[in-house]
Amino acid sequence: MSQIRRQYLGCFLAILVVFLLYNRSRSWKKVDTEKSPPAIVPPTNPEPLDDHPQTEPKPDSIWSTLPIRFPAASVYSIPEDHQQKLPHIQSASSTTSRITLWYQTGRQSAVKEAFRRCWKSYKSKAWQADELAPISRTPRNGLGGWGATIFDNLDTLWIMGMHDEFENAVTAVYQMSFADTSSPEINTSEVNTHILGGLLAAYDLSSDSRLLQKAIEVGDMLYAAFDTPNRMPIIHWDLHRAARQEEQIAEEVVSASELASFVIEFTRLSQITGDQKYFDTAQNVMATLDRLQDSTKLTGMWPVVINARAGVSDGDVYSMGAEVDSLYKALPKAYALLRGQEPMYRKMYEKFTRTAAGHSLFRPMNAEGKDILVSGSVRVIMTENGKPRTHLDPQVHSRACSAGGMFAMGGALFNVPIHRRIAHKLVDGCIWAHNAMPLGIMTEIYETIPCASQKTCPWNEWHWKQEVYKWTTNQPDPNPNLDVDKYIGENHIPKGIIVIPDTRYSLRPETIESIFILYRLTGREDLLDIAWELFQKIQNATKTSDANAAIVDVTTDGEPILEDSMESFWMSQTLKYFYLIFSPPDVLSLDEYVFNSGGHPLKIPEYTETGFEFQ
Repeated sequence: MSQIRRQYLGCFLAILVVFLLYNRSRSWKKVDTEKSPPAIVPPTNPEPLDDHPQTEPKPDSIWSTLPIRFPAASVYSIPEDHQQKLPHIQSASSTTSRITLWYQTGRQSAVKEAFRRCWKSYKSKAWQADELAPISRTPRNGLGGWGATIFDNLDTLWIMGMHDEFENAVTAVYQMSFADTSSPEINTSEVNTHILGGLLAAYDLSSDSRLLQKAIEVGDMLYAAFDTPNRMPIIHWDLHRAARQEEQIAEEVVSASELASFVIEFTRLSQITGDQKYFDTAQNVMATLDRLQDSTKLTGMWPVVINARAGVSDGDVYSMGAEVDSLYKALPKAYALLRGQEPMYRKMYEKFTRTAAGHSLFRPMNAEGKDILVSGSVRVIMTENGKPRTHLDPQVHSRACSAGGMFAMGGALFNVPIHRRIAHKLVDGCIWAHNAMPLGIMTEIYETIPCASQKTCPWNEWHWKQEVYKWTTNQPDPNPNLDVDKYIGENHIPKGIIVIPDTRYSLRPETIESIFILYRLTGREDLLDIAWELFQKIQNATKTSDANAAIVDVTTDGEPILEDSMESFWMSQTLKYFYLIFSPPDVLSLDEYVFNSGGHPLKIPEYTETGFEFQ
């Protein structure tokens, strides 16, 4: 070892010892930065994949040198000195499932081949663009033009053993500049989920130091979007104005998911680098949401829209689907990533699930008599005497299918048996919605009939038809003489469904995500066959000459009409979860990783007798 390297190692060890002693002597709760500045540990990487040469800092470094106009008055720091073990939550194991694993090999290979086709097409026709349009075979940009599909699939390439392609992709992202974009504004929530999340996951898997360097660059860029008077992030962000150091103010209308989307990635970035500023920034947002939780119109849940500028949530609509799902999924995941040392996340989860179970979840009437659950929207109406009155809107969004995995994880982490039962019913509800459609693929949005009771719900065909009539004619009273069979046939309305406001399937991952999580946490092996059947249906209906495309209408009996769209989450989430459910359960064990809302596995720090290993 050279003298310079020995000196560097000695300095690093000295700083590390000071850092550990400093943190063990302080509370991990909020501290006054004027009295106790946050300790910073230089970035390190365990056993890098290759000895890659370091280059001069790129122009991206402007984000790390921008002066902060509104610095935090105090800082949240990650706990490191508590001796708490997380419960083992993964039930499925390589030992108990060995009999069936050999049968899954062919299925796994089929999924990998589907991914390989799409990746090859993207690489040849849209390389370094955000996405490939699969029918016109042209590149498309919608996320800054930084090659989102590459970042989004770094970890997928590694997981599937495509290491040559992984190396090519890493080389490409390492040369990418985040100093500028051709877009007038970027969605910081999406950049965080797909680009930063992809970099962190790929680094956790490969230990390639180039990925950590890019993750810090992206993290610093996103950190600048929090430089507002109340430290709430700007979601639709003009980074050119930020680079010119112009005034920034948080938006008045943002979705709850977007606001809360940073906590997993920023926490992991702080764990890896030791720089507390990322965790503090995201934790400040989550602490604000924690304070708001008891003051919303539906106590325990957050409305789909929040005023980030004023830090208030006075919306009327509450859901577990689009616009809010990522917030709810983040609660048990943040708890696990912090190894249970932030009780706020358990408290937030428990409050939310009590409210959701009583207001949003319902059993839909179905011809098969299945004991299933789905999640609708709740509208809160204030009466003349100022008291809230809730109204259940039985409109179900496909994105709400992630709730099954969320309840499964929370039930396992916090040992809540009723949540495990709810998880099974929610997953079965989404499977039912898929099977109800002619193509066997769930539509983006549908409406159904809530049962009066979750215990018994006999099928009533006349009642179903009258509900269809009331919706189509906007008439409040049923018509006993009306024959709606013709309308139902012409519009391909499945039994139990009232109306389908959005007939598309956009290659979304939420159903297979929850099937994967539920299988890993319960070992319920019928889910393997269900997943395989679902993959075949999706592949058969969406496959183009060299990729896959979204479906315009899943209710059609004939050849589906395809849309010229293949969002990056098709490869980075949908195909990844299909691949993982057919993999041995010890591959990316849920005892060792949490998946961010973009499907990227981030390493949970390891427990040791003297604390936690954060890398």
